[in-house]
Amino acid sequence: MTGRAQASAGDLLELVRSGRATTRGALQQVTGLSRATVGHRLERLFRAGWLREGAGGPVDSPLGGRPSITLEFDDAHAVVLAADLDTRHARAAVLSLTGEILAEHSGVLVVEDGPDAVLGELGRWFAELLEKAGHRADEVCGIGLAVPGPVDTDTGRVVQPPIMPGWDGYDIRGRLARAFTEHTGAPAVPVLVDNDANLMAYGEQRTGHADCSAFVLVKVSTGIGAGVVVDGSVYRGVDGGAGDLGHIRVPAGADALCRCGSYGCLAAVASGGAVARRLAEAGVPAASGSDVRDLLASGHPEAAALARDAGRQVGDVLATVVTLLNPGVLMIAGDLAGTAFLTGVRELLYQRALPRSTAHLHVVTSRLGERAGLVGAGAMVVEHLYAPERVEERLLVLGV
Repeated sequence: MTGRAQASAGDLLELVRSGRATTRGALQQVTGLSRATVGHRLERLFRAGWLREGAGGPVDSPLGGRPSITLEFDDAHAVVLAADLDTRHARAAVLSLTGEILAEHSGVLVVEDGPDAVLGELGRWFAELLEKAGHRADEVCGIGLAVPGPVDTDTGRVVQPPIMPGWDGYDIRGRLARAFTEHTGAPAVPVLVDNDANLMAYGEQRTGHADCSAFVLVKVSTGIGAGVVVDGSVYRGVDGGAGDLGHIRVPAGADALCRCGSYGCLAAVASGGAVARRLAEAGVPAASGSDVRDLLASGHPEAAALARDAGRQVGDVLATVVTLLNPGVLMIAGDLAGTAFLTGVRELLYQRALPRSTAHLHVVTSRLGERAGLVGAGAMVVEHLYAPERVEERLLVLGV
């Protein structure tokens, strides 16, 4: 940004938030703006409540003098709401602008009940969570939602989701914004929607692997999906379909009918739902990936054997993914991310992938666990609302 005389207030905020320039002098040096212009643009950010002064930092002048006052992003001026939908369960939270979970709720919420009912219930959850967290509804700056299906992020609508009947093309943003207003009485706020694996990957990469330039997360629950983060940004493909790992055709699934309507999908033979069906056929009570997870936690031998076999199927496909993307971290998450499944993944992955592709690869499990989608959804909202170009729009609305 050096020499950019047109650097806006939004650009200055981005420099402070990223830590690249945290004093007035450093901002002048990086942007090429005059002291007066930097001061004027910072004043707008102070009036909006988005910046605050911190402690004294390094001396800006090579001639010495008093330490410069550092500038900090004021994360206390607003909060974010986030929710993560699974097929039969959901989790919602109030988060700070830096990703701290301030209040959280989880419970049964069935996506097959349809978007109107599910999103209406989320609105009620949000109202209760804000009260629990001690925050007013007018402090909310945005809402992030993770869903178990492919999303067109330009419109916030899911596109032909195999496990979300009735949601295809539905106006999720509009309905959730209305539900928030109905239950809180506050004006509607921006709503952003993305695939759950994408947001889990975003949350995990930012909080635990920020230095990894190519990060892949594979979620294995009722279905199978993947999120890819490259150079700090989610890779979504041309229309949000990137990472749809569960619908890659595999030889072992030639006779297996997938919920998408096709035969041979990886999800039809290696997802939590597929393992649950095999267990049920063998007389073991299991109806979902979460049931399989509980069986694995209790040391059930048949569940462990089937989970390991599923891991081998997924590992075979991931050998191609790793060879193509050459990630530094491959994270396994979701209901089947336990030891038996992970063992199966490792067996086939290292057997089939080129040694060059796995030489610097770390295969790990989730650090954030069931909160990963919430953290990623919150971060998505913050990065969207405080992007330089959007900061300018919002400052104008605020009249500062």
